[in-house]
Amino acid sequence: MNSLTGKKIFIMLAALIAWFAISLQFNISLKLLNGDYSATIKLFMSFFTVTTNIIIAICFATLWLFEESSLGKFFSKPKTLTAITVYISVVGLVYNAVLRGLVSPMGWARVADELLHVVDPLIFIAFWIFYVDKSKLEYRDAKLWMIYPLLYVIFIVIRGAIIGQYPYPFINVTDLGYPKAIINALVVVVIFYLLSIFLIFIGKKITEKH
Repeated sequence: MNSLTGKKIFIMLAALIAWFAISLQFNISLKLLNGDYSATIKLFMSFFTVTTNIIIAICFATLWLFEESSLGKFFSKPKTLTAITVYISVVGLVYNAVLRGLVSPMGWARVADELLHVVDPLIFIAFWIFYVDKSKLEYRDAKLWMIYPLLYVIFIVIRGAIIGQYPYPFINVTDLGYPKAIINALVVVVIFYLLSIFLIFIGKKITEKH
């Protein structure tokens, strides 16, 4: 099996796993909300974990089925793939270091939980390590990559102010107050930035060795 064929198989399997994880979690959420699609979608899309895993699912599906399209070319860019690696890595790090244990899902809910917070992050990190060209990564790229997490924080703060609900305890203004919640959110954004710099650094080191 040549490397190109291996990459294609990896992308295909990754796309199937990512979409299965998203679909499974959506169906679990739908059941918890008694089949209310509108309420489920609103809650579902409030989680950074979910939106990031959706990005991963779209990315892999596009690279698998529509690689030559404009969207396929966008997702093929090393800068795009590295940014997504940063996002999903933070999902895995924050969940497993801070949020794991706050709830104890059982059955299929546990399967979805592990897929979204462990399996998908590891798959995308592996994809970045083995298949992404890191030779053209630049440190200035890290600033642009902060747009998505910053927009998410702004969205969650505004959404929370309107409905009084927050998807994550470390940004729950109702319990923590605005100063503490905003500081926590900024700490997470700093983690995004530092991880971005780290991956760019690693990418440059790998490129130098080859």
